Amino acid sequence: MAVPGIIPIAHEPGYRTSTIGRFDGGQFLASITYGSPDGFAWGDGREERNRLFVVLHRFDHDGHHQGSDIWCAGTWAEQTGRPHDARSVAARAEARLADALAGLAGREYGDIAIRPFRLTVDGVVFGLVTECHAEDGDGDGEHDWAELYPDRLGFSAPWNGEYDT
Repeated sequence: MAVPGIIPIAHEPGYRTSTIGRFDGGQFLASITYGSPDGFAWGDGREERNRLFVVLHRFDHDGHHQGSDIWCAGTWAEQTGRPHDARSVAARAEARLADALAGLAGREYGDIAIRPFRLTVDGVVFGLVTECHAEDGDGDGEHDWAELYPDRLGFSAPWNGEYDT
């Protein structure tokens, strides 16, 4: 089944889509997620390149991407060096996310429905990108799912807003 033009994402309190919803300006999708530039593999310094990002994507009421605020809190290596410190990478990220969400006038958490979009920041892909599970051999397979990057949440038929990891 082909990817719809507007993809629903279900709000799940306490899980990976707990910070999504609507605000006076439209819809939002926020998260704290690790991401690495494309092409890097574990080992050989990846701990320095795997960075923790605070992400706030904003969409209009019809699901069109309007802009994103993406902030790097630090690296995996920094976090593992000071995991419980009040100034740890994770603590800085949580504080930044709280500030970003507080800035959304009329914020209400709930389900959203957005259109695919893609942007690259410092070599890391962000967005809701349509992809093809199985190609027909010539690379022209129908796009049948959408992946939220770098969060790695996959959305597919029956397009009910639920995700796979």
